[in-house]
Formats: sequence, structure tokens, C-alpha cells
Amino acid sequence: MQSYKLNNGVEGFEFGTPIDTGALLEKGTPEKIDFKEKMAVGKITTLEFELLPKDRIYGLGEHLGSMNRRGKRLRSYCRDEANHTEDKNELYGAHNFFVHVKEQEQTGFFIDFPGEVVYDTGFQDDKRFTIEIHGKDFRLIKIPGNSIEEIVSRFLQVAGKAYIPPKWAFGYFQSRWGYKDVAEINGVYERFQQEDLPLDGIYLDLDYMEDFKNFTVSRQRFPKFKEFVAKLKRDGVYLVPIIDAGVKIEPDYDIYEEGLAGNHFCLNAQGNPYVAAVWPGKVHFPDFLQSKTRKWFGEKYQFLTDLGIEGVWNDMNEPAIFYDEKNLEEAVDLASDCRGKNLNVHKFFELKDTFANLLNDEDYHQRFYHRIQGKKHPHREVHNLYGDYMTRAANYGLQKHLNKRFLLISRASSIGMHRYGGIWTGDNASWWSHLEENIRMMPSINMCGFYYIGADTGGFGGQCSGELLTRWLQFSAFTPLLRNHSALDTRPQEPYAFSQEVLENTRSILKGRYRLIPYLYSTYMKAVEEYQLFFKPLAFDYGEGYQEIEDQLFIGEEIMLAPIHKKNQSQRLVDLPEKMARITLTDQETEMSLAPAGPQKLSYDLDHLRFFLRENKMIPLGKSAKNVSKLSMKKLEVLAYITNQGEHVFYDDDGISLGNKEKNLMKIRIKSREDFYDIEVKNPHKELETIDFKIINDNGRIQKISYRVKT
Repeated sequence: MQSYKLNNGVEGFEFGTPIDTGALLEKGTPEKIDFKEKMAVGKITTLEFELLPKDRIYGLGEHLGSMNRRGKRLRSYCRDEANHTEDKNELYGAHNFFVHVKEQEQTGFFIDFPGEVVYDTGFQDDKRFTIEIHGKDFRLIKIPGNSIEEIVSRFLQVAGKAYIPPKWAFGYFQSRWGYKDVAEINGVYERFQQEDLPLDGIYLDLDYMEDFKNFTVSRQRFPKFKEFVAKLKRDGVYLVPIIDAGVKIEPDYDIYEEGLAGNHFCLNAQGNPYVAAVWPGKVHFPDFLQSKTRKWFGEKYQFLTDLGIEGVWNDMNEPAIFYDEKNLEEAVDLASDCRGKNLNVHKFFELKDTFANLLNDEDYHQRFYHRIQGKKHPHREVHNLYGDYMTRAANYGLQKHLNKRFLLISRASSIGMHRYGGIWTGDNASWWSHLEENIRMMPSINMCGFYYIGADTGGFGGQCSGELLTRWLQFSAFTPLLRNHSALDTRPQEPYAFSQEVLENTRSILKGRYRLIPYLYSTYMKAVEEYQLFFKPLAFDYGEGYQEIEDQLFIGEEIMLAPIHKKNQSQRLVDLPEKMARITLTDQETEMSLAPAGPQKLSYDLDHLRFFLRENKMIPLGKSAKNVSKLSMKKLEVLAYITNQGEHVFYDDDGISLGNKEKNLMKIRIKSREDFYDIEVKNPHKELETIDFKIINDNGRIQKISYRVKT
């Protein structure tokens, strides 16, 4: 074992000869440090902690269940898992950072390892926290701190700042697997205009491709695609197409031919390109762990940028595999052997399960290989890097050919990828429980470095109701990524696909989201720059007494959310750890009232946004617009709850340049006096003319002040 020091007292330990995953920005300075935790290093390395009754475990990113991971068995191994039920212990991301909170201290750990890691947080033995690292070559990072937030901040300083999207990526996006041609996409766009619904973009699923081939557009279904992209962009609306990991095996298909010629595909044991199957049928997988392959594949995104595309979503990059030739042949042989026979229950289920288990069988991961610095590695050893490095390839290509910010999200991810793109939480369903899962998942993913995050609002699979979509939007209105995405053969899920009442309610909510964008964008940018959390649970600020409350979240330092996530409810219980101002926001109006500390009922109708503003804090609001390009900074409304004095630093920039050009940090100070307020605005935004303040005090009295910005 080698040990070393990183920034801010972070300690690193290196076991064996680990693969450089690129998760951390620095390796550190060699220094003798004692590693006191119990560890047995071997083929499967075991790390063990004692668990006391009040210990909690936070982090580990994209997993189902409680934010406090205590009492679970979780597997860090990226998996295409479409059925997000309670018993599933893995999803699409592998996020190996966690904080162990004890009664008197807390410590963070990051396991820098590209293969399987299993966490038993008191599932088998409630007094033991056991970690199984499936290998002996890895790095372990230990982060001390006086609070969970301090630990997360220290970790992010060595892992690097998160990806920053363009400002238009904070708008509303409509998506569906099944928008079959340009006429249907144009129909969605026009209907949004007709119904006065804000829209910044439409995601394109597989339907736009020619025979599911990457970097192609169907000439029959999407003729004059470049002109269509340009037409929408002139109105501030972007198309965001999908790219999958598998490359179709087809002679004369340029990506396939170039991949063969450049030796860019993963290999089988015989040294030939490995054959599997996904959407287009048989495919090869690019070997993204080769730097030359990342560069080659990244360059291919120019096909899209030349068409005017400025955003992409990478999918199926765990990688998902429908079958490979060996397993399919065995399944077909079994079916042939069963033909004409009287199958008993055992034989029938063997036949059924053989075909069902073709999808994403992990045996495939032992059958193909990557090349890392000239050495072959079975895919299983480096599995969690695949989606990460595909996204690094995309980031390289998009940045090179656009030379400005772009929208980029990925389904599979591991820590390190947070510097190159955002993530959505995959193929959820139109279930109320998945809305609740979405709420709980955001802080855990955010802790692991990912900031541009969100879920498929309304649910990807299943049948969404108007009530569920509306309640989900009331939460997603606060997530950086806001996309309504649904699957083929599900009920249409656009806001106008339901009743007139649902349309009116969702219109009000979406316009409320656009009023919030100045605050959300500012908070996002400050959180990234300052290594702070965008989302956090109440327990991070208020400790043990609030650890069981996981459906109330703080955003930044200013607001608290308490969304409704149950069917047929118009009110819910909330527990305020301190007195706050209750805010009701629609597309036009804002209402403020005081809410005392403690448990209370919150009424929450379907036609507005409702949240809480903390004491001596303020938030800026803009005026709603049809999309981000039409947002104006000439006039802001500032909501404030001031009992003494407060200061807010408002961040803005041009929203598109690399390096955050034209950065503006406007400082707003409010000081309460007996019967009036002192207001000071420093470094005002260059476009700003007026700020309308609405300030509530401890007596519930609201004062409105119009502040003319001096130029």
C-alpha cells in the first residue's frame, strides 16, 4: 500500500497497481499515513466498519430507497435496469462516494475502482458495514470534515468541478420515444406555441435515425433536417438527438468501416471484434477506453453539429446488450429441443428464463476485452467506465466543433464523468412511488459531483395521469434538467394531452419555472464554482432530529421544497426546522405569508408552485417567457424574508461561452430598520433597470419597494 496527501487534508491510499480511471484531478504527494480501518486485500477486497445504532450512511449516488443507505445491500455496477422496483440494488450509475455519519464525527470515502463494488450497510448484520471490492488494485480516498457538506466540498475539490450546460438547458424539454417523423416533431412544436406553453427543446429518440445507425438521419422521415433544425433554433427551440453505444455491423456504413480499419472496437478472446446485439441488430462496441477511439468517435459528433445540433443524449451505454451470438444460439437450441414435447413446470420455466435472461446477461462481460495502454482487460474489470468514457468522447467532439457550451447527458455514469456531462435517472415509470424516488435521489447524486440532473418527468414507462404529471412538474420545476419523456405505446404525456384543467395547471407551473430560472441558474453556477451542494436534505443542516424527513429538500441556502408525492392529496404534513416564509408562485403572481417552526399542514393545489424561503434570505425572479432566449433581465422581482439583514449574490453570464465569459456577480443587501429597509445593489447586471422587492418581516407585514437601478 502507498499513501499520500491531497488538498484540504484529504488522504489517499493506493493498493496494488490500480487503473487510472480519471475520476480524480490529482494523485497527491507521497506521505506515510496510517490506514486504521479493517481491511482484507485479496481477489475480493473487504473493508469493514462497525455500525453503531445511530450511524447513518449518505451518498452512493443513483440508487433506489432511502437517502440514509443504512440497512441496504447496494451494488455499484452500471446496469440497464428498466424495472425500478424496491428490490433492485443497482441502476445505471456507479457512484462510489459516501459519508459515514457517527454520533460525534463523520468521514467521507471514495473508492476509485472501475469494477464491481458491493456495499452491505447493515443488511446481513446490522452492526457491520461491509464493502466488497471485486479486485485488489484500487485507490481509496478518505475525507475528514466537521460536517457532511464540508466533506462533500473537500471531495469535489479533488474530483473536479461539474459540467456546466448552456443556460437554455435549464428550460423545459419535451420528449417521446415514438415521434416518428419531422411532421410529428413540428406538430409538437406548433402545439406548444398554440397553447402558450414554454419550450426550449425536443429530444429525439431512435426514431430519427436510419435503421438505428449512429450519426445518420432518415432521409425519408426527416428530409431537409438541417433546415428544420435551423427553423426551430431561430425561435429558441433546440433538437437534442440520441446516440447509442453500439455500432451496427453493416458493410459500407462509414462508422462500421472506419471502426474496423482503425481497430476501434472491443475484441473477443480470439482478437476479433466482439459481436452483440442492441437496437439495430448485431453491433460492435467502440472501445472507449482507448484514447484514439474516444477521439475518433468524438469527431463523429461533427455530423450532428454540422446539422446545427447543440445537444446530445448518450444512451444504452452501460452497455446494454440484448443478446450475443453464443447465448442466442444456446437459447434457440433449447427451444428446438423442446418442440413437440410435453413440458412440465421446470422445463417450461427453464425455456422461458433462458430467453428472458438473454437481456444484459453479465456473462457477456467476460467475453469481450478493452485495451488500456497496450494491455487487454476483460470488460467486467472496467465495466463502470464505459458510459463515462463514451461521454468524455462526446464532450471532446462537441466542444471542438461548437467551441461553446452544449447540452450533454448520459444514462450510464461513474464519478469523473460529472466533469463532462449530466445524467438523468433512466427508465423510470409513471408511478407515484417513482416521483418520491426522484425526490430522494437528487441529493445523493448531487453529492457525487453531478449537478445537471433530473428524471423523466411523468415517468418513462407506464400510463401517466394528469394529476401525476402535474405533481411531478411541481417538483421537476426545481431540478436543473427538466424533461418530460415517455415510452412507445404509453399514453401521450405532453401537457396538452390531458384535460383542459391539466393543461392550464401545467402551463402555470411551467411558466413559474421560467420565472425561477434566474435563481436556479445563479444557484447552480455558484454551487459548482464554490463546491457546494445544489440539493441537500434537512438532516445535513439540522442533524439527527431531521434524518427521517427525506421528502423535504433545500435548494442552495435559500429555499425549501415540500412537494406532494401521493395520489389524491391536496395537503401534506411538513416539519419546518425554523420559521420561514411560505411562497406561492404562479406564472404572474407571488404570495407570501409566514410559517412558524414545527410540524404543520401545508395546502398545495395543482395550479401553482409552493415552497418556503428561509429567514434573512432572498431569491430573484424573472418574467416568464416562451423559452430561455426570450428571458429578459431588464426587470427582476426579489422575494425576501428579512428580520435583521440579508445578502444575496446573484450570478449571471452570457449562458453559452466556455469559461463563463461576461460573468456578473451582483450583490443585493437588505437591512431591516424599525419601519423601513435599507437596500443596496452592488455591481448591477448590465441589462437591469428595475428591481421590485417584496419583503416580509417577522410580523407578517409585506412591504413592496420598487428600486430603480442607477446606471
